[in-house]
Amino acid sequence: MVNFVIVSHSRMLAESVAELTKPMAAGVKVIPAGGLEDGSFGTSYQIITDAIEKAYTEAGVLVLMDMGSAVMTAEMVLETMEDRKVKMVDCPMVEGAVAGTIAAAGGLDMERIYRDLTDSGYVNKF
Repeated sequence: MVNFVIVSHSRMLAESVAELTKPMAAGVKVIPAGGLEDGSFGTSYQIITDAIEKAYTEAGVLVLMDMGSAVMTAEMVLETMEDRKVKMVDCPMVEGAVAGTIAAAGGLDMERIYRDLTDSGYVNKF
């Protein structure tokens, strides 16, 4: 099953997004990677690396980020994982996490989920 990593500047935000997906996507791992080691705001290369390792399966891992250094730090981590099936997805973080994990729980493969989330771009609220 495809799993997910949520990268945010805020540990609480990453944990909350992961928590939001649980009732809708049982069995899908959603690992938060937010904040710095001391709990302050920022992004940590090591926390992101550890989260991807924890989430990794042969089905792959999709990484969703909030903005700025979360994107840059995730890119640096993925540069060291060229032999792994891991991709960053450019989509709204919260909506993408929910839609993506539901798709993963439904058995869709990583490429299909990635394509659907990337194509979603902006999610209308009403």
